[in-house]
Amino acid sequence: MALLEVENLQTHFRTPDGGVNRAVDGLSFSVEAGETVAIVGESGCGKSVTSMSILRLIPEPPGKIAGAIRFNGRDLLKLSDREMRAIRGNEISMIFQEPMTSLNPVLTIGQQIGEALRLHQGMSRSQAEAKAVEMLTLVGIPAPARRVKEYPHQLSGGMRQRVMIAIALACNPKLLIADEPTTALDVTIQAQILDLMRDLKRTVGAAIVLITHDLGVVAEVAERVIVMYAGRKVEEAKVEELFRAPKHPYTQGLLGAVPKLGSSLTGETERLAEIPGLVPSLKQRIDYCVFAGRCPYATDLCREVTPALEEKAPGHVAACHYAVKEAVAA
Repeated sequence: MALLEVENLQTHFRTPDGGVNRAVDGLSFSVEAGETVAIVGESGCGKSVTSMSILRLIPEPPGKIAGAIRFNGRDLLKLSDREMRAIRGNEISMIFQEPMTSLNPVLTIGQQIGEALRLHQGMSRSQAEAKAVEMLTLVGIPAPARRVKEYPHQLSGGMRQRVMIAIALACNPKLLIADEPTTALDVTIQAQILDLMRDLKRTVGAAIVLITHDLGVVAEVAERVIVMYAGRKVEEAKVEELFRAPKHPYTQGLLGAVPKLGSSLTGETERLAEIPGLVPSLKQRIDYCVFAGRCPYATDLCREVTPALEEKAPGHVAACHYAVKEAVAA
């Protein structure tokens, strides 16, 4: 049994005009214990809504979550609010996108790390502060005994992101959801955060769901990748396989749009590929291929019939009528 099993997840939002915005529409995937799975796609494809849905942080109304989200065999959608509060920040933790807005500006770093420890672990104030110092040491922040008494505005962006990781890992969660953990950070700081996540995964043994639009980050830390488009999964494979032989035209477009470092020095400069058109409106039910309006290979079949997720190679699935299916070795 997988640590996390998401089955036919549908997260919809009622709009003021009475319509429905289908932010996530029938997503299924699983995460094994200790595994790192990346969810990628352009902005607005449903990645962050998926992560918020797992933790049941979607306000109802206007949102509504349907399907099944099983964690250690328990369906999170069937738990009471009190049972969910016991899981959030304890067994499942999340690193949010922007640490400056996620951290409370009027509480010290030590108070913010200690809050989860006192709530979930029953620690005293002094025990929680000692553990906070230990966590800051773990994530590589210098002078941790001094930093626990400081406020978020006194730290750099990279340090604030490390504090967010320290808070997320304080209770030794089994699953860590990282939503764009390196966004808005300098390249050198990004590399340090990714190294830190790898080291902590080995130390703590937590499974990681990495939400990102950066394929370079995916290549660095993930083992398996799920590609989302317009609220649906369009491809899933091991990272090496996806980069070697992407099956879905959208994935091919994403990989084609990645700049190649050093190309200007070797004279191999090429114009970056772009994906023409716009993402379809999620307010309308789409009963055909969601990528048909932007796909260079689309035919009448694509505009009339929704392609099923099919295995095109061992462990490699894609939702495309014309994706090449590799022959299975005898």
